[in-house]
Amino acid sequence: MNAPAGDHAPVRLPPPFLLLGHLAAAALLGWTVRLPLPLPPAVRLLGAAALLLGLGLGFAAIRAMRTARTPVDPYESVAAVVTSGPYRFTRNPIYLGFLAALAGLPLAAGTYWGAFLCLPMILLLSFLVVRHEEAYLEGKFGPIYLEYKRRVRRWL
Repeated sequence: MNAPAGDHAPVRLPPPFLLLGHLAAAALLGWTVRLPLPLPPAVRLLGAAALLLGLGLGFAAIRAMRTARTPVDPYESVAAVVTSGPYRFTRNPIYLGFLAALAGLPLAAGTYWGAFLCLPMILLLSFLVVRHEEAYLEGKFGPIYLEYKRRVRRWL
């Protein structure tokens, strides 16, 4: 597909970098700052389940985008508004998957830090990524995207 130069969302930071940075911060905090909160085995299992749910949600979203023949990379030109698969319930299933992984992986590993870092991650995703993607999609698809935005919530 030959898209015009600059035909993509002006995302400020690649979303996977946000996830990796927060996971690294959770690991570093878990190693250096011990919390006086016990982590029961059931919470570790819950963390593993959240991680698996996040991975499943992310892969389902990517599959829906590939089926619609539109790129996953926010720095590429979008070809369609995807409304199938997990996009029926949330406008950002990949980022929700990131948040589930951020909470789940550290919990499974024995620390609460990932769960504590979810709020900063949501804020950074919202301001550095999502609002730019949404403005781009509104400009590119107009009423089609606005109707989708009216029907489907940003997060949950």
